[in-house]
Order: sequence, then structure tokens, then C-alpha cells
Amino acid sequence: MASTKHSQDVPPLVLGCIFFKGSSGAEPVRAWLKDDVPEAARKTIGADIKTVQATWPIGRPLVGSLGDGLWEVRSTFNKVEYRTIFMIDGSMMVLLHGFEKHTQKTSKGDLDLARQRKAAAEKAR
Repeated sequence: MASTKHSQDVPPLVLGCIFFKGSSGAEPVRAWLKDDVPEAARKTIGADIKTVQATWPIGRPLVGSLGDGLWEVRSTFNKVEYRTIFMIDGSMMVLLHGFEKHTQKTSKGDLDLARQRKAAAEKAR
């Protein structure tokens, strides 16, 4: 009987990690973390991103698929939900968008912005 591959059979791929850089050179996720996220929450988000880097592919509860090659790191600190949307480019995790989540469903605006940045990142390759 032929064996089938399951995600637990796939060895983890250690990912590098970079911030998406817009055409102006701005790094919006870095700015969000620095300007809008409290230091203690930043540490939690950073640790969660490092876990994804070290154990990719990984699923829920830490990582959720948003479709179209977009993924989200799901971080919680002090009952506040944070999301960092990323894409995988080869062996690199590209951080596209970050926000504090207030509703069950990710807003269309957040998804559209992440898709735009993903398209820009792919075009810049």
C-alpha cells in the first residue's frame, strides 16, 4: 500500500524573515510594530513569528490560511488579538501587513492591502 504524505511527515523548513518594503522604501509592518504595538505585545508577536520561522509549515492555532498565498500569524497578548499577514517567497517569510483585530472576520480592507503588497513584492522580485 502506498503511503500518503501528511503535513506531519514534511520536515520543517527554516524560514528567513523580511519586512515588505514599499516603493518609497517604507516598511509598514516594522512601523506598525514600533509605533502602534506596546513593547510587551511586540515581544509576543516576535516570538510567534520566530516559531513560524522555525517550524514551517505550521497550522492553527498559531497560523491560519487566508487564501491566495496569504497566511496570518495569530498572536494574543493581554486579551488583545494581533495579526501579522505574510507570504512565503522561496524560503523567506515576507511580512506584508499587521493590525489589531477587533472582529471575528478579517476586514476586506486589511485583506485587500495585504494582497496589494503581495502583488508588489512579487513584481519586485
